Amino acid sequence: MYIQPKQFLKKFLATVASLALAATWTGHALAQTSSVGPIKLIVPFAPGGGVDIAARLIGKQLQTNLGTTVIVDNRAGASGTVGGKAVQTAAADGQTLLFTASTHVLAKEVLKSAPYDPVADFQAIARVAEAPLMMVISPNLPQRNVKDVLDAAKQNPDKWTAALPALGAASHVGTLMFGKLGNVKLTTAAYRGTAPALTDVAGGHSQILVDSIISIMPMAKEGRVRPIAVTSAKRMGMAPDVPTAAESGFPDMVYYSWYGVWAPKGIAAEKAKFLNEAFNTAVKDLAKAGTLTPLGILPVAENIPQFQQFINNDVKRSAELLRGSGFKPD
Repeated sequence: MYIQPKQFLKKFLATVASLALAATWTGHALAQTSSVGPIKLIVPFAPGGGVDIAARLIGKQLQTNLGTTVIVDNRAGASGTVGGKAVQTAAADGQTLLFTASTHVLAKEVLKSAPYDPVADFQAIARVAEAPLMMVISPNLPQRNVKDVLDAAKQNPDKWTAALPALGAASHVGTLMFGKLGNVKLTTAAYRGTAPALTDVAGGHSQILVDSIISIMPMAKEGRVRPIAVTSAKRMGMAPDVPTAAESGFPDMVYYSWYGVWAPKGIAAEKAKFLNEAFNTAVKDLAKAGTLTPLGILPVAENIPQFQQFINNDVKRSAELLRGSGFKPD
């Protein structure tokens, strides 16, 4: 995950604080229907990345709505399973929750010895947001659009390497989807997070990166990488000059990273439903305040059965892409 520049993060946190004062009071009805103790949101990645930013945004609003303390606890390591394990073994009382990205549900697909079943060993609570991916290339390359990149990669495949910030993450799946739809097999290089991957693309050591727009945008704005497309259904307000992959000739390349919340298995159904409603309300409040879209975060509100069905579909699609590419678990 890319660690944002301090200036960006400081400005972001200031925005969150101001919104807490101006937030709508829809969620106060929730606070009156159920007593809630302090909530710890465990984020299995380092501070400053896309997952961390989303967790802090939503956690702050949740705290305002429920009138209880919400803490974000970063537990990075082992492709997100260090934080995942901390939640799996926690008390199923709703006070320790996992806030992470779509990579969580693919742990069994990318790790030879995953310490848990990411679907069966957790209770899905809420899918709260999604973010389109952005394709960027080294700024010293002459290509300016998706077609040019694909043509160059087909002609000289040895000269094009795609950086993978995390195995099984949306960036990995999105890269495989891009290669499949473009009928080109990209050489890949695995990195430990978006920051080193972006650095190498900026320096020309790897040539292309497909990752969450919220993680890439700061360096794209600085001109250190060149954006060529986004995977959203329509152009993003934070990058209005960057065309969609569909506009670039790939109508099936609509793909999003997504963020969700899980509890330890065994949580009471009533508590799980309460938390689902609380997170949905927090996200709706942030969306109404206009906070999410400028950051490249799109709000999602689903009940628990809808989220579970979404997980099943996402795992099926992503696993097929991984296996079809010849990927072997690490």
